[in-house]
Amino acid sequence: MRESSGSNLMKLRQLLTCALVALASFSSHLVAAPLDRVAVQVNDGIILQSEIDSMVNTVKQNAKAQGQSLPSDSALKTQVTERLIITTLQMQMADRMGLQIGDLQLDQMIGNIAQEQKMTVSEMRKAIEQDGTSFATYREQLRQEVTLGEVQRIQVRRRIQVSPQEVSSLVEMIEQQGMQNSEFHIGHILIEVPSNPSSAQMEASKERADKTLELLNDGADFKRTAIAASGGPKALEGGDWGYMNVNEMPTLFAELMTGVKKGDILGPIKTGAGFHIVKIFDVRGRETQELTEVHTRHILLKPSPILSEERAKEMLESFMKQVNDGSADFADLAKQYSEDPGSAIKGGDLGWADPTIYVPAFKDNIELLQPGQYSKPFRSSHGWHVLQLIERRTTDATDQMNNDRAYQLIFRRKYNEELNAWLNEIRGEAYIEVIDPMQRRG
Repeated sequence: MRESSGSNLMKLRQLLTCALVALASFSSHLVAAPLDRVAVQVNDGIILQSEIDSMVNTVKQNAKAQGQSLPSDSALKTQVTERLIITTLQMQMADRMGLQIGDLQLDQMIGNIAQEQKMTVSEMRKAIEQDGTSFATYREQLRQEVTLGEVQRIQVRRRIQVSPQEVSSLVEMIEQQGMQNSEFHIGHILIEVPSNPSSAQMEASKERADKTLELLNDGADFKRTAIAASGGPKALEGGDWGYMNVNEMPTLFAELMTGVKKGDILGPIKTGAGFHIVKIFDVRGRETQELTEVHTRHILLKPSPILSEERAKEMLESFMKQVNDGSADFADLAKQYSEDPGSAIKGGDLGWADPTIYVPAFKDNIELLQPGQYSKPFRSSHGWHVLQLIERRTTDATDQMNNDRAYQLIFRRKYNEELNAWLNEIRGEAYIEVIDPMQRRG
């Protein structure tokens, strides 16, 4: 019995020793990997120290890869903490607004990104993971970026006002800068008046100038007309002054160049020498924008519980058979049957438009047609259509391009100013406490 008790006591001591060793080992692990802590309180939310450390490491890795120097660790940590505070405040606002980016929407975005990079989603996922980022982390980062963008757009856009006067002033500057880089190929006809002309002589010269302009607008050859009728210094050259910058050309010409485009005929402009007619043969060195517009008409039938998909298509096929054999008029059918209220009253006429404004199925069918041709019945998101392409034309959209460009430049400048102001406002209104671990220990 005594030997057995002694043996048991020894075993107990061995177990206690093992337990102490295990506890010491566990304690050493706790020291090596301390528990995460709250670093900042932002309203009713928190930022963990691990989040700060993770972003600091990411910034350092990116800077190293790009060969970029960084400030001190303390300054870097301050910047990272501030970024996380601002991000947290915006995400809290998104929650209050009920703004959520769902998984389906996120998947569509990822698919679009992969397509832009000419990759499949699987290939993009593999590339992301090879860079050391999990795909799940990438998805959540993208979700947050999109959420932040939407919050900023909603909150900042309503603070911005762009006046027509601001746009027109900037358009004028853009055009003036463009003028300095442009060269104009100019044709000139001068219908002279005698020295000290009588009113009858002045009126006769004016009538000749008007008649000359009328002939030119009706398609008369400018150079041939100049040789025959012009009293200007370049008459024998067909009135051709060649290419000139506004700084090189006579003041009369320079004053006319604002907003002109190739093919314009200007005049008659009265001076002491007589009546001038100016043609813009060409413009080079200036950014221009041409727009192809289409003139179309259509008949739309919308499927319903009463009108099936098949029946709608059959009706349109029947309509087109009647149009093609001459027993019915397209416009009359559109007025009677089309369910597009905006165009039906006009015989289905949609007028002139940029084809990109239409839904894809409609736009794609326009592209298949030559002027005068009809489409076969096709389905779009609006219903079943037949359409006719009446005509195409190319228009100069430079003025609209300059207006759009000016608006966007002003909007982006104001957007950045208002974004900074808004972020400062929400930060100033928030409760923010940076928690010092040393104070907590004390």
